Amino acid sequence: MEKLEILEGRKKQVFEKNKETETFDIKCETTSLSGSVSQRACVFCGSRVVLYPVADALHVVHGPIGCAAYTWDIRGAVSSGPELHRLSFSTDLKEMDVIYGGEKKLYKSLLELIDQYEPKAAFIYSTCIIGLIGDDIDAVCKKVSEEKGIPVLPVHSEGFKGTKKDGYKAACDALMKIVGTGSTEGIGKYSINILGEFNLAGEAWIIKDYYEQMGIEVVSTMTGDGRVDDIRRSHGASLNIVQCSGSMVRLAKTMEEKYGIPYLRVSYFGIEDMSKALYDVASHFSDNPEILQAAKKVVSREVGELYPQLLEFRKALDGKKAAIYVGGAFKAFSLIKALDSLGMDVVLAGSQTGNKDDYEGLKGMCDEGTIIVDDSNPVELSKFILEKEADLLIGGVKERPIAYKLGVSFCDHNHERKIPLAGFIGMYNFAKEVYESVMSPVWQFAPRKGGLS
Repeated sequence: MEKLEILEGRKKQVFEKNKETETFDIKCETTSLSGSVSQRACVFCGSRVVLYPVADALHVVHGPIGCAAYTWDIRGAVSSGPELHRLSFSTDLKEMDVIYGGEKKLYKSLLELIDQYEPKAAFIYSTCIIGLIGDDIDAVCKKVSEEKGIPVLPVHSEGFKGTKKDGYKAACDALMKIVGTGSTEGIGKYSINILGEFNLAGEAWIIKDYYEQMGIEVVSTMTGDGRVDDIRRSHGASLNIVQCSGSMVRLAKTMEEKYGIPYLRVSYFGIEDMSKALYDVASHFSDNPEILQAAKKVVSREVGELYPQLLEFRKALDGKKAAIYVGGAFKAFSLIKALDSLGMDVVLAGSQTGNKDDYEGLKGMCDEGTIIVDDSNPVELSKFILEKEADLLIGGVKERPIAYKLGVSFCDHNHERKIPLAGFIGMYNFAKEVYESVMSPVWQFAPRKGGLS
């Protein structure tokens, strides 16, 4: 197959691991190259996906209606109670609002929505047009907060200001405005906050149950199945556990600086990393050996049930090739380990928001010939998948059409999935989905397999 000609401005963001390459200096954490049709989302989307699962808060998008439609209900974040987050509200700015300003419209909208829904808090998202016309949403939020007696929080997430990662920062800054405003009474010594877990398909409940079986109190999850009152008292926890490092490390670091709460980075995906996430927390609370014993009991029971089932899937999947393109690079680490346990080889590993350390880690984990890519685009992904003869693409909703058009199986590991992939049961679900997709007889009809064109 003819090799892909990489755009000149992107050549330093693509790396193929081989013995001849002496230095590894991949370019990352930059704005997307104009014309490359990046798979990234904007700043606004980054903030929205982090804050959206707070279920008892009001979420209002200040801008044209298209922005609210773009991000509405894009996470499979479920709630055990209120579902106010499932509603998408927008000030729906029109041409005249752009000319004369939208502050009055925002103010009236907030008064009406707060009276009708009685939320615990309200997040107000600035979109691109607000950054251009200069609406003072801070002043509006402050005025409404004083009148209604609830936190009304501006989220400065104008889409053009940077990348999706900057949206994560805006979300963390908004959360910090309510962290520390609640009572910590009754919170025990062996307590944690779970950060960067968004309760996709109920995953936060699975993880929370593991920790509770160990005797650990979960004060809050940020933001899956989140509650404003829990977030307000989260500064009373003894430890922060950061699952999605790209979105929540900023919040963890800020809480460490302000409240002295240490944090651990973990992953809840795959046998190895899920076990480590439990053991790491147990090690932190080393003064209570019962926690470690309980962790060992949980891991032994779950792995004992899961491992024989994974071996059955491995018989069919051994030697198959997989391509990974996800939002955060930390997630790719766990995916590589999980695919290895299924006997699959990773031929492409990429992310939208990875940093230098992330890509150094990927380089160390990947085999010779693996392509490592930052902030890729559809043309690159398509060509790399075909060049490396991948049998599977793991990505998000934007990558799904790429896989199916190429006649390649696909596994959704991002926002919209309805099946939990975290925890030990999640590893079984993942293996089952990969098996059913890769081994489907439909791929024999794909053009790349010699089927109908």
